[in-house]
Amino acid sequence: RERIPVLPTLIAKVERARKDAAELLRGARDAPPGEEFTAAGQRLCRPVMTAPTPRIWADEPATGKRRDLTREEDRAFWAWAAVEVLRETGIRAEELTELSHYSLVEYKLPTTGDTVPLLQVAPSKTDEERVLVISPELAEVLGTILCRVRDDNGAVPLVVAYDVHERTWNPPAPLLFQHPVGMEKMAFGTAAIRKLVQSALTSSGLTDAAGKPLHFVPHDFRRIFVTEAILNGMPPHIAQLICGHHDINTTLGYKAVYPDAR
Repeated sequence: RERIPVLPTLIAKVERARKDAAELLRGARDAPPGEEFTAAGQRLCRPVMTAPTPRIWADEPATGKRRDLTREEDRAFWAWAAVEVLRETGIRAEELTELSHYSLVEYKLPTTGDTVPLLQVAPSKTDEERVLVISPELAEVLGTILCRVRDDNGAVPLVVAYDVHERTWNPPAPLLFQHPVGMEKMAFGTAAIRKLVQSALTSSGLTDAAGKPLHFVPHDFRRIFVTEAILNGMPPHIAQLICGHHDINTTLGYKAVYPDAR
């Protein structure tokens, strides 16, 4: 009940944070060392570095605090990406981290020949594979992610990811949720996704009914997805299939936050 009403605000704030972080990074990159610059409504100074570094840094003239704008932009982008994909699909955080370039498939309608973009969700908690229709909004998000992770040859780099449940390393795959760490590309784990979501929420300043900072976990987007789908007329058994629930009572339990709704 507390999270659904504030979801539009959270979405707007993570989008704004992504754009501001990108603008700050561009402003710093274009500024000569030792010069001040203004971007995203902030005035910063590009420092003179004594040693070469691949990162872009900036100082706050008022406080002297040095900020890693490369890291800030990376976090802002992936927080936005995580929130958008989770809310648009209702998938679990583990399933999010396992999305790869192979997950994007197409189905041609035999009657019209039209192509329908689909998202193939790998088995996780229920060990059942399922396929979701990609909405135009989700397609835009996934396209933005692909543009970011492709290498100079246009390919999505292969990275390995650790499966915390199986306690083993998965084979290299073109995972969508990957980013540079040092000199290599690394996959995001579920713990990192949780931190990104909570960090975005903390930065948004949203509070609960008691005025305390609102707590949000990736699974809350799954609950919201199911609740809104059923309340907007989706049959519960269809929502069950989309979410991969074995028991329809699990699906109905998500909707139970509004037990009086018809």
